[in-house]
Amino acid sequence: MYQLFVEEHFDAAHHLRNYRGKCEKLHGHRFKVIAHLEATKLDQAGLAYDFAQLKRCLREVLAPFDHACLNDVPPFDKIEPSCENIAATIYSELQPHFSETPVKLACVEVWESPTSGVVYSP
Repeated sequence: MYQLFVEEHFDAAHHLRNYRGKCEKLHGHRFKVIAHLEATKLDQAGLAYDFAQLKRCLREVLAPFDHACLNDVPPFDKIEPSCENIAATIYSELQPHFSETPVKLACVEVWESPTSGVVYSP
């Protein structure tokens, strides 16, 4: 089994509506996002999947979140923009890009700081 991954980031503000503490106030992060694919075989070029294509897909999914207040961007206008919900949302929006490919989206990591993050896989 091969697991490959790419890393991207986006800068955004958010606040947690149902949290009591510092994070209930508007604040920002540079969110680091890592998308992991799994593959069982390689193509004729010796690749499981093209890194450049994976990066393009991830950038497309992240574009609406970059330099935004996440609380104003669907689905976070209805659900909490927690790191957990961000990871699950990115996963669900990224997964269809691989439905017709020999790879599987394994998980999505979202880091809101250098020491705190979430890994989501269904």
